[in-house]
Amino acid sequence: MIFDPSPIELPASYETVRTTGHVVVSHYPPGAPTATPVVVVTLNRPANHNAFTGQMVQDFETLFPMFDVDERVKVIVLTGAGKTFCAGADLDIGFRGGKERPADHRDGGGRVALAIHRCRKPTIAAMQGSAVGVGMTMTLPAIIRIAYEKGKYGFVFARRGITMESCSSYFLPRLIGHSNASYLVSTGGVFPPTAKHFGDLFNEIQPDAARVLPRALELATEIAENVSPTSSYLNRALLWRDSGSAETAHLAESNVISHMFGAADQKEGVAAFFEKRKPNFRANLDDNPPPSFPWWNEVDTGRQPRANNPSKL
Repeated sequence: MIFDPSPIELPASYETVRTTGHVVVSHYPPGAPTATPVVVVTLNRPANHNAFTGQMVQDFETLFPMFDVDERVKVIVLTGAGKTFCAGADLDIGFRGGKERPADHRDGGGRVALAIHRCRKPTIAAMQGSAVGVGMTMTLPAIIRIAYEKGKYGFVFARRGITMESCSSYFLPRLIGHSNASYLVSTGGVFPPTAKHFGDLFNEIQPDAARVLPRALELATEIAENVSPTSSYLNRALLWRDSGSAETAHLAESNVISHMFGAADQKEGVAAFFEKRKPNFRANLDDNPPPSFPWWNEVDTGRQPRANNPSKL
């Protein structure tokens, strides 16, 4: 990925954004003429069980930087078309590594995971069917994962003669613990979502596949209507961008909350609570970030986008 500081042109409607077709975008409710607070991203290769392709990487790297800077978008729901969420890498295409220096390679799953992780808008994974390999690891940066009770899920890399990707060596043990992560990647097994080895990886498990996406949309709508996007992003950053000790966490939290005490979203959140109404959070992190932000050392593996004339949308 090449660093590109140029502003991003935001579309009036995400349903008009040209993609490769391997990923499609819809609004919720669908057909809305302009961007909605909840946007649905769908892996769109149902005849191939939504097997992962380079075109998907291209689409994620186009869409998620847009969502990141588009203040109209509050929550993204990621799902799959058909009965399978994602069958992992498309083995009919094969693995494409080995044609460049290892130091120059950036795995496609990792590029997708970082696009989701770096996006200030949270993603909910509606895994309406089975998922293995990159189909699992791409969901690890999501804030919520909803699975289908009769689906099969697994980190099968060792059974394909490859290793972990999609930044999963970072995310997976932090989500479910090293013991569970070690079991899953060492056996390469495929299990129902209720298997104890997944720990709490799946926040909810639905008995009916047809209920997975609607439930994700319910949660996304609840978050979009009630949660400050700035507060939500900073909370996730405090969780993931930790510095490894209680004392340094205390300093980071103190700096951020001191700033937020006087911020517009805090005033709006308290007013909405006392007035018994939905809040109207409008703060933009770019306009008024905490003085310590970012409190971590940025690693440049791709572009850091900005919206171009968002006020005209």
